Amino acid sequence: MISICRMTKRGFFLFSILLFSLTGCRHIPDTPDSGTRPATSASAPSSVTAQSGTGISFETAKAEFVDEFSDKYSFDKTRLTTLFEQVHSNPTVIRLVTPSGNPKAKNWQNYRKNVIDPARISAGVRFWNRYEDALDRATKTYGVPSDIIVAIIGIESVYGRYTGNFRIIDALSTLAFDYPETPNQAARKRFFRKELENLLLFAKETGKNPANLYGSYAGAIGYPQFMPGSIRQFAVDFDGDGIIDLENSPVDAIGSIAHFLVRHGWKNGLPVVFPVHTRPDCTIPPSLLDQGLAATLSISRLENGCIIPDGDVPDDLLFGLIDLPNGTEPADYWIGTDNFFAITHYNRSYFYAMSVVLLAREIADARNGE
Repeated sequence: MISICRMTKRGFFLFSILLFSLTGCRHIPDTPDSGTRPATSASAPSSVTAQSGTGISFETAKAEFVDEFSDKYSFDKTRLTTLFEQVHSNPTVIRLVTPSGNPKAKNWQNYRKNVIDPARISAGVRFWNRYEDALDRATKTYGVPSDIIVAIIGIESVYGRYTGNFRIIDALSTLAFDYPETPNQAARKRFFRKELENLLLFAKETGKNPANLYGSYAGAIGYPQFMPGSIRQFAVDFDGDGIIDLENSPVDAIGSIAHFLVRHGWKNGLPVVFPVHTRPDCTIPPSLLDQGLAATLSISRLENGCIIPDGDVPDDLLFGLIDLPNGTEPADYWIGTDNFFAITHYNRSYFYAMSVVLLAREIADARNGE
């Protein structure tokens, strides 16, 4: 069974990697698998009847959802109506997911400096030392290295320090019924509506009050910042206490992250990335840049497309080209295996996945005194 309790309200989280405007996020499919998102401070609910973005009000959209959900899952409609009478659109959530009118150029080096910092590295070493046994067990059970797990928890919540203080039911309802007008509005609303369903099902399965669950502005929960659907699918009771508690059990978070990655293609012992450079005066074919979340390219095809490995690379593996723009400066390039793309299922951004890989290396080196 899964147990999530209301968190103590946190301070502001200054690290601002927003959910759907991640700098350097390639346009891969709209719907994320998991909400691995940093927390942001909540604001008071809106008392204004908002529009849902489909020409109907937020209140009307809520009522339609209650009707459909109660019929689909045989929920008590009266109790569900009472619950949603206390659900409000949150203007802070809307602001945080609304794209800026003046988007900045994608810059990997700036992003990297913000994520791979000395404080996070030091905290990662301390976390690893404290939970070494659980991390070793996760590696033996799932084949995911400790440094990757530690890096993900560091980026997602700074080891549980910033898990969010938004009421989840308000955040998900806002995004399901009141998502701002953007080119991908319809896909986003479908995703968050499904996550709202998962929240209610999760609460029913665990006996929790969905009105008392707190997390990020996108509805993500706990140390690993899992969305409700990911909790239901991938979270595990790794500390063996009979419950799954991603807010209060770092050990459950460790096992759940490893399980998530394996379910999304992580392969034990497979390298993750290799550095490469481009051949001078050679244009990279667009087909190499648009392969999606998969390693589909042979090393010979990459070399024919201007990509040259910096060292020896196994010729029996498939790769994907990782392009990391640097604003007006030349982009950085790497090639990634299926393990790299398993990380992108956690957050569909090449910047994010590379920051996990490189932070993991920094933490491991610091722990080993290198």
